[in-house]
Amino acid sequence: MDTLAAQIQRSLQDVAKLRQQHAANSDLGRAVAAVKRFQSRRFKATYADLLTSQRYMKAAGFFLHELYSEKDYAERDQQFARIANTIARLFPEAVLGTAAALANVHTLTEALDDQMARQWLAGRQVQSERLDAADYIDAWRTVADAPARFQQLEVVMNLGSELNNLTRKPGLRTLLKLMRRPASVAGLSSLQVFLETGFDAFAQMGGAEEFLSIVRQREAQWIRSLFEDERVACETALKHLLAQNASSQARH
Repeated sequence: MDTLAAQIQRSLQDVAKLRQQHAANSDLGRAVAAVKRFQSRRFKATYADLLTSQRYMKAAGFFLHELYSEKDYAERDQQFARIANTIARLFPEAVLGTAAALANVHTLTEALDDQMARQWLAGRQVQSERLDAADYIDAWRTVADAPARFQQLEVVMNLGSELNNLTRKPGLRTLLKLMRRPASVAGLSSLQVFLETGFDAFAQMGGAEEFLSIVRQREAQWIRSLFEDERVACETALKHLLAQNASSQARH
């Protein structure tokens, strides 16, 4: 348990350092936010079917809002950083593995977003708060870290598996509900909301294997395309995906 707790603290210390750099450099901060907004659009378009699926919409929405959005996670990060000193006393032991998985996902994602933003900034000043498909592909290929991208996918899959495992623990949902007041008193309300929301989203599916398989397949396909496909073909496919989803949303 101590090893996982230390891992959580180290991971979120790294994230905090990046956040400080982004706050100190307004251009870099805007660029990071633009990268995150684009990735959120791409996720919404890639999983438009799951986001409207009765079975999968909560899990897809959970991944979107907790892993692929421009949401400010500073409060949640601070609470996770404190988890090492409170997890054994307040939360079920099984939750620690989920917290460690989230910290791992968050740290790697923030590092890659930072690298993408720095590449977009290189040689120019970001005046717009919106980057396009061409900018995104250029930054992705300049960073050129395929192992880190596939590692990012694996840690996301691990987080999904951890959440799925939680749903199989008898009585855990009731225990989580009972933890609301103690968590609030301890200043861990954001962590509590994350755990309850994730638990409910994955429990609703009645098994996450198919959902995680779909995410793995589609994300791996995009990773390969962004690295390997001919430049124009990749940009065309990405623009088409985003436009198709925007058109669908406009109709509804």
